[in-house]
Amino acid sequence: MYRFKPYKIHLHGKQVEITTPWVMGILNVTPDSFYNGSRYDKKTEIAARVHQIIDEGAKIIDIGGYSSRPGANEVSPEEEYERLALGLSVIRQEKPDAIISVDTFRADIARRCVEDWNIDIINDISGGILDNHMFDTVAELQVPYILMHMRGTPATMQHHTQYGNVTEEVIKELNAKIDTLRQKGVNDIIIDPGFGFSKTVEQNYEMMNHLEYFQSFGMPLLVGISRKSMIYKALGITPETALNGTTVLNTIALMKGAHILRVHDVKEAVEAVKTVTLAKQSSTI
Repeated sequence: MYRFKPYKIHLHGKQVEITTPWVMGILNVTPDSFYNGSRYDKKTEIAARVHQIIDEGAKIIDIGGYSSRPGANEVSPEEEYERLALGLSVIRQEKPDAIISVDTFRADIARRCVEDWNIDIINDISGGILDNHMFDTVAELQVPYILMHMRGTPATMQHHTQYGNVTEEVIKELNAKIDTLRQKGVNDIIIDPGFGFSKTVEQNYEMMNHLEYFQSFGMPLLVGISRKSMIYKALGITPETALNGTTVLNTIALMKGAHILRVHDVKEAVEAVKTVTLAKQSSTI
């Protein structure tokens, strides 16, 4: 069991410390996300989900308007922003003080969400690959940036799983991007190893087994494995029945020092955080 290291991030000029792991609740304003239970596209549904996320104890709402699952339909920038604007308007009405992360790989969408809706964090699944203006945009906006590892695109990523040592190579590729971000003046970076993105099921578990190595970055570590194929394919089940496996892996991630869990099921993740935190506090090792 690894000691949790607190980190500070800046949200609109205010320094906020992550002293115990945070839970990030997923709000997909899309019709085609891989998990049916995470799709919301009507105001009443979005409002109910927003209240559920916050009331069950999440610190962050992560809103996305473009499904990144393999085979998902292409979404124009206009449609993506329209979906996000609908969801963001509801969040700001229902929970105006909520910390919001926007899941987008498009720099212009990220800028509009910061400028129009005062969002707090940019969550880029592509790590700058899909829009070469993203790093400059983040540097200009000065908002925390979730840097996720991926190769290729959502449509081609599973053709890019050739690694010698998956953990070492992911860390190396992330390090190169961190250097670029630092040179551009980006100060708040959150690391996401990218479970399920350009990794096989076996590589995902190998990376989970060595998750503590990602603490070498000296940055907050986000883990997003909620109901993913590394669980349901390994167990021969479906995303709808993958909650138990999700909780098991979230617990392992917490024991290895994860700072943020990105999840569909907030209540269960919050309970995992509480129990692992209690276990660590009781440990004499």
